[in-house]
Amino acid sequence: MSKVKLPVKKNDEMTLVCEDLTHEGNGVCKIDGYPLFVPGILPEEEAVIRVVKTNKRFGFGRLVELLKESPNRVEPPCPVYSKCGGCQTQHMSAALQSQMKQTQIEHLLQKTAQLPDVKVNPVVVMDDPWHYRNKIQMPVGEKNGEIITGFYQPRSHRIIDDMDTCMIQHEIGNEILAEIRLLANEFGISAYNERKHRGVLRHIIIRTGYQTDEVMVTFVTNTKDLPHAEGLVERLTEKFPQITSIMHNVNAKQTNVIVGSKMNILYGNKYLYDKIGDLTFGISAASFYQVNPEQTKKLYDIALEYADIDETDTVIDAYCGIGTISLFLAQQAKSVYGIEIVKDAVDDANMNAKLNNLTNAEFHLGAAEELMVEWKANGFSPDVIVVDPPRKGCDGALLDAMMEMDPKKIVYVSCNPATLARDLKVLSEQYNVSKVQPVDLFPQTHHIECVALMSRK
Repeated sequence: MSKVKLPVKKNDEMTLVCEDLTHEGNGVCKIDGYPLFVPGILPEEEAVIRVVKTNKRFGFGRLVELLKESPNRVEPPCPVYSKCGGCQTQHMSAALQSQMKQTQIEHLLQKTAQLPDVKVNPVVVMDDPWHYRNKIQMPVGEKNGEIITGFYQPRSHRIIDDMDTCMIQHEIGNEILAEIRLLANEFGISAYNERKHRGVLRHIIIRTGYQTDEVMVTFVTNTKDLPHAEGLVERLTEKFPQITSIMHNVNAKQTNVIVGSKMNILYGNKYLYDKIGDLTFGISAASFYQVNPEQTKKLYDIALEYADIDETDTVIDAYCGIGTISLFLAQQAKSVYGIEIVKDAVDDANMNAKLNNLTNAEFHLGAAEELMVEWKANGFSPDVIVVDPPRKGCDGALLDAMMEMDPKKIVYVSCNPATLARDLKVLSEQYNVSKVQPVDLFPQTHHIECVALMSRK
């Protein structure tokens, strides 16, 4: 079998024009039809490109010199943008970021879901797309004997050692993180070394209540004790009265998983409280909570509009988490049944229902695909199913269970357009997909949330 002859080889340099963007925001340049994926270049830009890797169907390039700039290029305000993989699209205008995300969804609906006639609405964007993240989750390292914090460089576990702040994190979180670095160095607390599996401090997690201004700090350590815990608590709470909770999490495993199973309260409350609309939520240290509260309200309002429920409707909220979407639904529905596989999240959801005086929402521990089959066998059929799965999308058995329950509508909230399109293809056998609305919860990155409405055929 003859070897495929490629039009380029590694380390070749050539002048190329960018034709398109991948869903990750990389430029697509072509040589005799052979695509090279190049970070940092935008459509219609001309540049000198060096080939860094090739395979049979495509290769990867590096931008060496930009010869012609796109009007959609902007100067990234972040000083470590070129080193950090956290924000991939700061060099794009807001308009191009939105266009890229909308085009990606349209392409996936056509190719994967085979739904070419479904209209994708323009992306719902933020007025001020900076400092929106309510959660900082920073790895800890050492350089020249001093504690450093920063995101990892792309495709590595090397910490960016000159990262003093993050442009998409809440400002108070950045300030608290800087103070923790100073205190850790003053107290001589060592950083965890993952190669040697030694040292103390692994990660620092800071969550902020955007509407309440409350702050929760979590120290993740490799050791069962946090050295100088009393001193850290005293100094942090004295300087930052917004801190209402300080937690200590123990993770002694050799793993990439950030949070371990053992959580201790060092100071204050078990919960951080925040509001979305007129609902209040208690969020425990390990619970999932959307990172962009401003856009989350818009996302949930759209999901509620699409569900179009009234006081006669029963609703199932699969993957309900701590009950955020469920309780929005419960304000209008006859009854809401949330399903969640994580026990702590179910406990939080029940607590949040009581916190908001909503008695028509109940939460069940288990796998949605198993509970829904059981409920169907017992004669229960909801009017509407809302599903908000993790990035991997819905389990095939859950898709079958949803169709077996045969609700009038399914509202699918997705954080991954690729798995959304895959699942819509299955559900479209029984349901018409009538609306898809992207909401940008993650400006300056390639990620996008969507809400899709399906009505029974």
